[in-house]
Amino acid sequence: MKKFKLIIPIFLAILMLVTASTCNGKGEVDGAYTLTILHNNDGESKLFYLDDDLKNYGGIAQFGGIVEWEKNYIESNNSGNNDVIMVSSGDNFLAGVEFYASQLDGTYYDAIALDELNYDAICFGNHDFDFGPEVLADFIKQVSESQATFLSTNLDFSGEPALRYLVDSGRIAKSVILKDKKREIGIIGAITPQLDVISTPRNVRVIKDVAQAVQAEVTRLEELEVDIIVLLSHMQNFDADIALTNRLRGVEVVVAGGDDLVLANDCDLLIPGDEPYAPYPYFVTDLDKNLVPIVTTGGQYGYLGKLVVIFDDAGKVVDVDRSASLPIRIASADHPGKVREEWLDCIDYGRDSDGVPPEVIEKYNDAVLKPLEAAIELLRRKIADSQVALDGRESEVRSRSTNVGDLVADALRWQAIRLAPDYGAPLPHVAIINGGAIRNDSVIPAGSIRILDTIMIAPFANFVTVVEGVSREQFKEILENCVSQVEELDGRFGQISGFSFEWSATGTAQVINPDNGSIKVPGNRIEKVVLDDGEVIVSAGKVLPGAPLNIATTDWQARGGDEFNHGGARFYSLGVSYQQALSNYITFADGLNKIIRKADYADDDAPRIKLLP
Repeated sequence: MKKFKLIIPIFLAILMLVTASTCNGKGEVDGAYTLTILHNNDGESKLFYLDDDLKNYGGIAQFGGIVEWEKNYIESNNSGNNDVIMVSSGDNFLAGVEFYASQLDGTYYDAIALDELNYDAICFGNHDFDFGPEVLADFIKQVSESQATFLSTNLDFSGEPALRYLVDSGRIAKSVILKDKKREIGIIGAITPQLDVISTPRNVRVIKDVAQAVQAEVTRLEELEVDIIVLLSHMQNFDADIALTNRLRGVEVVVAGGDDLVLANDCDLLIPGDEPYAPYPYFVTDLDKNLVPIVTTGGQYGYLGKLVVIFDDAGKVVDVDRSASLPIRIASADHPGKVREEWLDCIDYGRDSDGVPPEVIEKYNDAVLKPLEAAIELLRRKIADSQVALDGRESEVRSRSTNVGDLVADALRWQAIRLAPDYGAPLPHVAIINGGAIRNDSVIPAGSIRILDTIMIAPFANFVTVVEGVSREQFKEILENCVSQVEELDGRFGQISGFSFEWSATGTAQVINPDNGSIKVPGNRIEKVVLDDGEVIVSAGKVLPGAPLNIATTDWQARGGDEFNHGGARFYSLGVSYQQALSNYITFADGLNKIIRKADYADDDAPRIKLLP
């Protein structure tokens, strides 16, 4: 969970106070029509609980129980002119142990969860495309046809047959109109324009001008006389969601996703360690200077957002009921403490799972968690021993050389050397794996290594690939990309094999034009590059002449993921995932032969990547 605070401009804060002025002391608001929007984002396959030290928080069973509690509460207190909808603003599953187990037995447990939660609309997130179009299509098919439509207005699916079929059948759309409510509600989806850089949409075309695409759909809905328009925005960055809203007109509410931020007010119950980033809701101005409420929640089923909005007869926002609008923390009856210490005088509103009928929670246990746990148990088999602790923390693999990064990069090169002759591919000289592909975000203790560990380290559907004949100039450009955004802990930071390099953070960072991939600002951070055989590729920042290099990597990087540019060089995908390569390298006799030795993978003072003072 992110814990940064957004400073609200004074004029906007005043406008927010004015907007809340019609709420009376009982939490009732005068208005023509009340819509309660229940929402979440970034579920990311966290179906059991948030983390090992937060086992009393999150989890699909507790989350589903709170959703049903809220829906029943709203319906039982229905005054006759209000509705409730349930939406997701993206990243509905994520690579990891849970999703790997789903693929093994052919049952997508996240899809079962979406079915049970009974969404009205689901926005695509970037992680939903990580396994490619066919897997996404299969996932959507396992969500009942009676359930939500999957949305994105700035994606063209015509180049992918499996997804195009779902567009033709109405399972995927730019927007959906809910006509079973007291007012017609139009819901539009939008996704980050960087989708083709950070995920694997393949031939799904990404429309870069998101505002133009959304506005065109708003106009279409307005021509159909839809009463209320809600935007589900998965820009991956809350500031980008705000900037998008600033360019639109006609959108009444924005539900954002992808940034995993907690919006909250005083007295809202939060998961331990979380701090509010901004108030819930946050208000921004649209193109016509109208105030638009925008909301998001912390992800991974840790919160259910509840926004209660009052509309006039024209479908415009009159007010937000602040007494009823909040992020609802998902906590079990066993959680330690109900409110943060500094809020002891606050009313304890938290709808923790001790207030939810146990049969509701048991329904999710039976449908999702019990069969998933059985599938995961098969992955706990030991495959090797490690003499060292393996550091795969996100903060480390995206900023420096680590032994997990070395291990994965070595596995790529080893597997490519073994398979290249079978595929008519050249033997690789070096290997590069983006740090963002290493996902365990933990230190694995010395001792037993399980198949489960390799899945957690390398969970994506990325295949070992050899890129042929990359010039040395282009190779340096690739390395400049690797270190161009280290300060942001960007996933493009490279973990390497077959060479070492030195770089300086004081040098100019490379900047890539996002529109066409050209180099906008050449970087000069790379100072020295040396192959393992001693041959110098770069010295004092200058490329030395020599033969091109063959690079072992993943197909995702070879196709330009994380803006890796191989200069149009031919590449060969070798039919083995990088997780399989890692497992094979650790276990095969001509690899590590089931022992990760300290002599080879000590996380010591002789890293392959050296940051110069």
